[in-house]
Parts: sequence; structure tokens; C-alpha cells
Amino acid sequence: MDLASHSKMTSEGDDGRPVPPTSLPLQGGPSQRKKLSAPRISLSLDHSEDDLGETPDDLDINVDELDTPDEGDYLDYTDHEMDWEDPGAASRSGTSDSYTIPTYSAEEERRDVKLWRTVVIGEQEHRINMKVIEPYMKVVSHGGYYGNGVNAIIVFAACFLPDSAREDYHEIMENLFLYVISTLELMVAEDYMIVYLNGATPHRRMPGLGWLKKCYQMIDRRLRKNLKSFIIVHPSWFIRTVLAITKPFISAKFSSKIKYVNSLDELQELIPMDSIQIPECIIKLDKELKEAAENSKINSFLQGTELTAASRTDGQDQAGASSS
Repeated sequence: MDLASHSKMTSEGDDGRPVPPTSLPLQGGPSQRKKLSAPRISLSLDHSEDDLGETPDDLDINVDELDTPDEGDYLDYTDHEMDWEDPGAASRSGTSDSYTIPTYSAEEERRDVKLWRTVVIGEQEHRINMKVIEPYMKVVSHGGYYGNGVNAIIVFAACFLPDSAREDYHEIMENLFLYVISTLELMVAEDYMIVYLNGATPHRRMPGLGWLKKCYQMIDRRLRKNLKSFIIVHPSWFIRTVLAITKPFISAKFSSKIKYVNSLDELQELIPMDSIQIPECIIKLDKELKEAAENSKINSFLQGTELTAASRTDGQDQAGASSS
């Protein structure tokens, strides 16, 4: 074999493909730096112990069995891209329907929505329909303090109670009862008194015996004990009769706390009136009763004067007749 053919076989390899050189010749003399040969890189796909990861042999994916989304599952963004720059473009193009949120005023919400308050009375939770009793919430109010400044005055105005002829009377009274009891517990810290304004209240608005009894029974023991006085202003024959009937069923200690006051002037002598809100109808009634009392005194005085004058005249006549 000649040198040319041996060189050709060496450069092409056994299979006829060229073999990459394993080294490069030095050029440029002794001063040239030596160039190192690059290591052989194995491109074999066979597994070896030096593999960093393993590929499972049973990985068999059937493309036909994969679930692909339908056309309806895709979100169409093309029709809405213009909304970012022109919000009215969609409505002009007819791709979406315009919807305006109706306005809901505070008055409509106040009229249509029931307001509820949750209270705890006697370790039991109750719910109060505040909308139902809204016109009657003035029935109980805080009248300030007396004594050392911590004793509360609770004012109960019967003239603000609902008419018993109403169809929803029982519902109102039930919610109003819970409101009165819960408000009483919030207002009272120490000793307290109740001023019951009974005047200017027609009979049909008077609370029934059952309602009053329920109020008394539901009041906490602490509130019963701390009640120092129950003052009834302008008592009518009806309220006097009711208390007389219920007296055997209530404690003697509670009965001793009940006091009758016939006028606002008498009430002012007992408690401070600076913070007590007296309804106009009761002020008017008190004025009428005061005028009627004064007129009665005048009439009594005049009648007494007339009787005295008549008796004197009779005495003089009798004296003249005896002298003659």
C-alpha cells in the first residue's frame, strides 16, 4: 500500500467518513503557544450510569385521546380589545347590551328594608324590628339624673303608644316591649326612677294588664332592686283601677315605690326637670287641668262667699223678727 492511499484511508476512516483531527500542528515556530486538543463528545442516546436523569421507558402518549377545548370554550378577546380605548365602541357595534344600574335612594332603602336590632334579655337573644316601632320610639327616653349624678330618670310617655285598633297592634307592642326593656338596661347604671306620663292618653292607647305584667316579669332582678320610685303623672281613674287590681299580685315593696303626681309643678318639686322632654299634649293638658283647678277654687270661693252672705242675711232677718 502506497503512502497516498494510506493517508486517504486514515483521513476518511473505516466507513468512508472523514475523521476529525485529534491535534493541530504547531505553526509559527517555538514561540507559538501550544493548542490543546478538544475532548471527544459522545452523542450516543444510550443510557449509561453517568446520566443525570432517567426517562421512563413506558411513556406512551396517545394524542388522539387527549381532551381538547371546544371552540365555545375559548374566550374571544378580539371583540373587546377596543373597549379599553373606547368603552362605547362595543355598544355601537352591537356586540353587547347596555345595562344601567337603577338608583336606590336612602329614603327608598329606609322604607323598603327592615332594620333589625339584636338584643339579649335574660340571657336570651331577641330580634327587634326597628322599622315597625319607629313611630313609637319616643315612648321611652332618658330624663337626666338626680341625686349624686348617677341615678337615672327614665321617662315613659304613654301618649306615644300605638292605637289598639291597628291590625298590627300586637306585632308593634311585642317589638316595642323588647325595645323598652333593652333600652332600660342600657340607660340604667345605678339606682333609677321611672316617670310614667299618663296624661293625654286615650283609653284605646293604654297598655293592657298583660303587657304591663310581662314588662315587670322580664325586667332584670337588678333593675327591680335598683328602682327607687315609680312616679305616675296625671293618673286617671283607669290607671288607678289597674294598679288597685294588680296590687295583690305584686310585692308590697314595689307597691310602696308608686307615687301619684297630679301636675307638672308637683313633679318639679320631686325631681329636676331640666333634661326631661315633656310632650306638648301633656303640657297642654297640665295647663288645662291647672286652669280648671283655679276656676274650681274661684267657684268654691264665690259659692262660699254667697253662702256666708246668705247666712248673714238670714241671721239679720231672724234677729229683726225676734225684736219686733
